[in-house]
Amino acid sequence: MVRLPLTPAEAERGQRLGALLRRARGERSMLETALDARVSPETLRKIESGRVATPAFPTVAAIADVLGLSLDEVWAEINRPEHGVEPVGARRNAREWLAS
Repeated sequence: MVRLPLTPAEAERGQRLGALLRRARGERSMLETALDARVSPETLRKIESGRVATPAFPTVAAIADVLGLSLDEVWAEINRPEHGVEPVGARRNAREWLAS
């Protein structure tokens, strides 16, 4: 399967997600967080660095749960408006994201 290149908006959302997870993780080790979320440390490292800008929903949900983040918080952070422009799909909440 060929993956299409990320749009600039997708790449930016990936950077925001990574930054949010790093902040929420704080002093907690990446290894501990990854193991508690049942993902590989390399997967968490790639998400936090933005190298995986569009991780699978169950992966994000598991990491958010371990870090005590609600999915609504994650959704709001990665889709926050920039320069007064509302991103496409910004009005969707985490439940709608899960259903899509």
